[in-house]
Amino acid sequence: MNIAIIGTGNVGGALARRWAGKGHTIALGVRDMENFKGKELLSVPGIKAMPVQQAVSSSAVVLLATPAPAAIESARALGNTEGKIIIDAMNTVMGRGPAGFSNTTDAILANTATRDVVKCFNTTGANNMDNPQYGDAAIDMFMAGDSKEAKKVARQLALDAGFAECYDMGGNDRFQLMEQFAFVWINLAMFQGMGRNIAFKLMKR
Repeated sequence: MNIAIIGTGNVGGALARRWAGKGHTIALGVRDMENFKGKELLSVPGIKAMPVQQAVSSSAVVLLATPAPAAIESARALGNTEGKIIIDAMNTVMGRGPAGFSNTTDAILANTATRDVVKCFNTTGANNMDNPQYGDAAIDMFMAGDSKEAKKVARQLALDAGFAECYDMGGNDRFQLMEQFAFVWINLAMFQGMGRNIAFKLMKR
């Protein structure tokens, strides 16, 4: 699968490595080809860098993992997104998000042509995306959105990244819930001092 990653920090970098390791072709969409965060990723087979709109046009799937306040600007900078699947890995945290929107995914939908947008890879830390294994068990990922096609792709990419399962939280009306879920992890890991090596797994009996 050809995947464009916009936002080459911790989250984008971790997923780029995991997906490239599974045989996907990764295009890092960057504004400055000479100087960008995550340049070391280019040493990984299957990962290359190119201007943002070129990365998007060459890919079927786009991961947005930029800072949440830049969600509108980042969405508009993608260029033509018709027929593309966009995965939103961003979170509005403590009021820091796209102006005029309660969550980043609604901002993406309002500023791109595609309706195939899914929120996923936002509910845990980048360290858990880099290594989702805890002992003998892999942790879980979660997603939300109206697009069945986008969720099908997000689930497969979650499994390819090493997560045990990717659970469907519902439609577009669950975007806010997904960001609240993310804040649960942030609260426990950062504010309650439990550290980043914590994760969620759905248990059944």
